[in-house]
Amino acid sequence: QLQLVESGGGLVQPGGSLTLSCAAPGVRLDYYAIGWFRQAPGKEREGVICINNSGGRTNYLDSVKGRFTISRDNAKNMVYLQMNSLKPEDTAVYYCAAATNYYCSNYVSDFGSWGQGAQVTVSS
Repeated sequence: QLQLVESGGGLVQPGGSLTLSCAAPGVRLDYYAIGWFRQAPGKEREGVICINNSGGRTNYLDSVKGRFTISRDNAKNMVYLQMNSLKPEDTAVYYCAAATNYYCSNYVSDFGSWGQGAQVTVSS
């Protein structure tokens, strides 16, 4: 299993932006498909967006299309989630995860390594 570390969460007003970062010290992230998931209070964890090891991107939530973007910087060994035009319903703990079988998916069971989560709160 990889050790993944998220950063960049926080409190933001509606309409604002945040960028979450996912790092894996000592491991090359570009070998893996990396997904971002989120879990709101009382709800199941859901897949948001994923990037495979070739740079292909898949967005799994219609509610974030056009607002959230995933990217990777292989030189820095980082994966990012850029979130724009944030809404209160985006409030959740966001997790980055590495896919076990190297392909993108929105199923929690397809990801074997997880970060500790980053709280994102959208509120005025």
